[in-house]
Amino acid sequence: MIPSVLAQHVEQGIKDFLRTTFPVTTPCFSDILNNFLDEPGNLFKGPYLNLQLPFQQGSEKSKDCFTNLTMPFVPYLHQEKAFDRLSGPNPKSTIIATGTGSGKTECFLYPVLDYCYQHRGEPRIKAVLIYPMNALAMDQAGRLAKLIFNSKLKDHVTAGIYVGQREQNPSMLMTREKLISDKDTLRLSPPDILLTNYKMLDYLLTRPDDRSLWMHNNSDTLRFLVVDELHTFDGAQGSDLACLIRRLKSRLAIEPGDLCCIGTSATLGSPEEQEDLMQFASIVFGENFIKGSIILESRKSAGEFLGDNLISHVDIVPSDKADKLDPNRYNNHEEYIRAQYKLWFGKDITDGFHSLQWRIDLGEKLKTHLFFQNLLKILKGKIHEFKDIFVQLEMALSRWHTI
Repeated sequence: MIPSVLAQHVEQGIKDFLRTTFPVTTPCFSDILNNFLDEPGNLFKGPYLNLQLPFQQGSEKSKDCFTNLTMPFVPYLHQEKAFDRLSGPNPKSTIIATGTGSGKTECFLYPVLDYCYQHRGEPRIKAVLIYPMNALAMDQAGRLAKLIFNSKLKDHVTAGIYVGQREQNPSMLMTREKLISDKDTLRLSPPDILLTNYKMLDYLLTRPDDRSLWMHNNSDTLRFLVVDELHTFDGAQGSDLACLIRRLKSRLAIEPGDLCCIGTSATLGSPEEQEDLMQFASIVFGENFIKGSIILESRKSAGEFLGDNLISHVDIVPSDKADKLDPNRYNNHEEYIRAQYKLWFGKDITDGFHSLQWRIDLGEKLKTHLFFQNLLKILKGKIHEFKDIFVQLEMALSRWHTI
């Protein structure tokens, strides 16, 4: 799906709805609504463009920072910073505020698993992971099960999911795809890691049947408390979560500073929001979040991303072919991309269109085009309105053609 086409469809749909819902029957004013809707900026802003560049990589040695876990990848720089804060005997409360697809889960999951392995053999809850929705918890449960099953943690670290949904065949054992979900099994043998939601955790602290979950826990057993999608806990729900965390600490006699609290969010954490975010996290968790507690993403600059690629394509689409840039001319996205490839690079796609290697090669080829290089340098990793981009691109291209 092409975002620009989708945006056009949404805009046109709203305009049609307004025209049919509020028909103007007075001749003098018959064109007022149409003129208002058709004038750019009156009802709709944008369109906007944002091209996010890859995250900066951490050091190669950080891949081996956990002796009990083998990471199949070199961590991003923000993951490396999170590992530094969350590993060792005294992990520090942290907010992980990085973008979607940045590996926020891995930021806390590897330190949690490493800690649980070091303290294996004790049937006690060492980490509680709170998710705002059961669907999200179930999805993360599958990832966690696979990670444990395919490592030396198998048969040494246990994890269970305790949510309100009833399963026809709850799992009494950990498998490659599933965590323990049978509630009686969890009560008899509490897991090292417990996945739940905040409402269910409330029940687990009050229901007599669930007392055995916490029976073996003492003041220094529970080490990690993770709240995923922290930004969703605002208003009354945030107050409920704050009270729940304080009850959990009281129930287990946890002293201030002894529990490592972790929050994740893909929508919070801009430089302007850091003070407010630290204050919010301090109130919710009842812990002191100070400067340095927030892990932000680090992305490559345009220069770092382009590297040593030299410009080998400078032509832009001529005005007599501008109509071929319109996505609405084509039946599907493949037809559109094939046409654009020929427009910008002067040749047809001969390799397998759906092959992964072709997509990688296209990315490398784009780096050699003057237009793409200028576009990245104008955007600078930020969001810009199309009209501003057009002005700057026109200036850059006109300077190039006068050289």
